[in-house]
Amino acid sequence: MESLQSSYSSSSSSSSSSSSSSTSSPNSKPVIDCEERNWLNLPLDTVLSIFQKLNTIDILIRAHNVCNTWRKISKVPFLYRTINMPYLHDSYTSLDLETLCHRAVDYSCGHIIDINIEYFGTDELLLHIADSASHLRRLRLVGCYGVTDEGLCEVAEKFPHLEELDITISNLSYVPLEAVGRCCPKLKTFKFNTGRSRHPDSEYDDDDDDDDDDDDDDDDDDDVNDDDDDVAFAIADTMRRLRHLQLFGNKMDRDGLLAILDGCILLKSLDIRQCFNINLVGYLGKRCQEQIKHLRLPCDATDDIDFLSDDYSMMLID
Repeated sequence: MESLQSSYSSSSSSSSSSSSSSTSSPNSKPVIDCEERNWLNLPLDTVLSIFQKLNTIDILIRAHNVCNTWRKISKVPFLYRTINMPYLHDSYTSLDLETLCHRAVDYSCGHIIDINIEYFGTDELLLHIADSASHLRRLRLVGCYGVTDEGLCEVAEKFPHLEELDITISNLSYVPLEAVGRCCPKLKTFKFNTGRSRHPDSEYDDDDDDDDDDDDDDDDDDDVNDDDDDVAFAIADTMRRLRHLQLFGNKMDRDGLLAILDGCILLKSLDIRQCFNINLVGYLGKRCQEQIKHLRLPCDATDDIDFLSDDYSMMLID
């Protein structure tokens, strides 16, 4: 940071002394001259504060091109301890987000502790992150369909310091969750969320479905099967130190929830919203209330769930 301060001060002085003689070249790069808007008159602490309020995409695309000095600042490793690359609807549809993320990871020089990736992650990118961020504490993957069971299994052992893992809307099974549980002993928070689920008692106005009642009855018999508890069993068997667990829209039933309550005795919060295969009447509901301090039930409101917003829904449709 001292070298950055020195470089920044030097650039500021140079800018002040040359402001009257500034000229533009027809062949110059599309970077705004700092003198035009007096960006260099801002204290370095103020500039860094501005950068920290931006997501990683904005730093690499917008702040990076304000001026040459800001371009240098945008490469400072400290800015990439947290890498946040959210889904912003149509704002960046033409960008190669995976390439940008690779660049951010490289700029971090191995100091990443928190990374959020939405709708562009792949096995290759995850491996690059794992090889460059051995001290990663938080990983969030939303809609990263390019991340496979094999890919997550491969990198699990490279995240020994991981404390929080959020996997929302994916194609992943229970298999890599077992690998994560075995390889990440510090894991305290785990989220494994699907999209919105249909309540079994919900009503539809489509009269055309009446002809298919017999088929629907057959399908209902298969709504709950042994495989639906696999995720819950994997968590109960390998993530026994969890404090916070969110399984939004999971299809587990009574057996799966009981396994979690038995295996994860340190749980303080449990979110099972939209888990409509669970019947909490009687003993199971009472035990949840007694054992879990902060409990979200299947039919509780979902207003605070960001991946159910209109922007995310449109991404799923696309």
